[in-house]
Amino acid sequence: MATAFALRSLYRARPSLRCPPVELPWAPRRGHRLSPADDELYQRTHISLLQREAAQAMYIDSYNSRGFMINGNRVLGPCALLPHSVVQWNVGSHQDITEESFSLFWMLEPRIEIVVVGTGDRTERLQPQVLQAMRQRGIAVEVQDTPNACATFNFLCHEGRVTGAALIPPPGGTSLKPLGQAAQ
Repeated sequence: MATAFALRSLYRARPSLRCPPVELPWAPRRGHRLSPADDELYQRTHISLLQREAAQAMYIDSYNSRGFMINGNRVLGPCALLPHSVVQWNVGSHQDITEESFSLFWMLEPRIEIVVVGTGDRTERLQPQVLQAMRQRGIAVEVQDTPNACATFNFLCHEGRVTGAALIPPPGGTSLKPLGQAAQ
């Protein structure tokens, strides 16, 4: 404590030991845009890109009672979306979903974290043994109506999660206009 007091009084007594404050010719304001010359006043940042292109992700553009539009490609009937591919899914309704119909999701590498299941225009319960089999293999299952399942799948893919979807088209009319048509 005494040392700090002695140094403080020495600092005050000898103004020549102090560094003069830096005076800027202008003061940066809130709305000021920096030019390349202004960057010399600030610390520079260096960015290294490890991956130049984003991996192709699956996105559901729209759906109707006949099928889905996925990454600009039309898929008719129920389908299973995998991280980099789409396959026809041989089920007619939520009652046809069995452990065997989900087998393609646990055979993949890298392992799928979550499977979003769209059961048509209403959220329907799946058989408990099917859900238990998925849980035992470390795959989460989210069961929703198809409109919400499409939105959830798109959200999870946007986050970069390893996601799968098993979708049954809703029997109603069309929904989710493609992004290009929604702006018109």
